[in-house]
Amino acid sequence: MDLFTYEDMKKINRKRLGAMIPLELFRSVRLIGMYQGLPMNGKNTTVAVGRKIGQCLPVNKIDDVLSHFQELKIGIPTVLESNENEYLVKIDDCFCKGLPAHPGNKVCDLEGAILEGAISRFYNGRVMVKEEKCNVNGDSHCEYRIRLL
Repeated sequence: MDLFTYEDMKKINRKRLGAMIPLELFRSVRLIGMYQGLPMNGKNTTVAVGRKIGQCLPVNKIDDVLSHFQELKIGIPTVLESNENEYLVKIDDCFCKGLPAHPGNKVCDLEGAILEGAISRFYNGRVMVKEEKCNVNGDSHCEYRIRLL
């Protein structure tokens, strides 16, 4: 049994400070606390969390997933390529936008796992999402290849 669900998170009601936290605080928890504090840069944890978040989203098709991605302010998605079993999605204004470049590092596995979890809600096959570009790596945007296997 899950202690908290995505729906529970939407019910947060802080009267004085509101429902939002600064992006800097989220980045600190995500990239310092998890990325630097856990084995394998926290990848196992962030992937598990991301998939679970994605599976909680009310989506029925790829367009729904991308709309929620932007609505939740994770980033602004644009489909660069698509065919029957594969999508290449560019994400502008990702969580890591504006951080100093650290070539050789891709840190947006949480975001890719959210995509994977959401797509798995309506796709009966296996879904594989791979981060191909990342702002932190020095790329101009983040980019994910989504394969429906």
